Amino acid sequence: MDGAIGGKSRVKGSKACCGAMSTRERPDDRGRRRARDAFRRLGQEHRDIRTSLGLSLRACADASGASYPQLWRFERGRLVRVNVEELGAWFAVLGHDLVMKAYPTGEPIRDRAQIALLDRFRARLHPSLRWRAEVPLPIPGDRRAWDAEVRGLAPIPWRTRVEAETKIGDGQALERRLALKLRDDPEGHLIVLVADTTANRRAVATLGAGLQGAFPTSSRFILKALGEGREPPGSGIVFM
Repeated sequence: MDGAIGGKSRVKGSKACCGAMSTRERPDDRGRRRARDAFRRLGQEHRDIRTSLGLSLRACADASGASYPQLWRFERGRLVRVNVEELGAWFAVLGHDLVMKAYPTGEPIRDRAQIALLDRFRARLHPSLRWRAEVPLPIPGDRRAWDAEVRGLAPIPWRTRVEAETKIGDGQALERRLALKLRDDPEGHLIVLVADTTANRRAVATLGAGLQGAFPTSSRFILKALGEGREPPGSGIVFM
């Protein structure tokens, strides 16, 4: 398996109201940039470990089966492509294991089914209500976002957040994710919009009592209130 490090980034540009050009980094471009940065840091780390052990670059190259120029470029952040197994060997000769792990830093892309689910829900709203998609959590630098937000103005301004789930593979993972988001953005009600399938209903039934208790309002009352332009009476799980 090869890992390509480098290449040109693609960034979408959009004009701001003042006429200046603003940019928003695409998730895939952000992933490429971070991978390149991590790869450069690995090279520096390899060099630091090697020199602290008093090992020459030539000795490490010979022991791991790498070429001297290849390992030299790696340590200086100039290597563009490397086989992952080779990378593991380069660290193994230094007495280190290479560990790779993915960490959640933002929201995944939406698939067509999720977009369709949100559209079906939006069609049930009263025309007076405001709808906004991909609403960031109110924490600077936090890349998480609610799938959507519904706002009303009468009788007083109110806000309801929406999370859409088309396929719940792990009810406990959903529970943890929602609990963290609610902790970091507790204002307003939350609607968990779920595609109405047998598998999803089973998954929801496995949620802990604490989280189930946080969504006491039935689909019928939520949809009725939103259809009339009113704030829902509470948070709830809506199957559609």
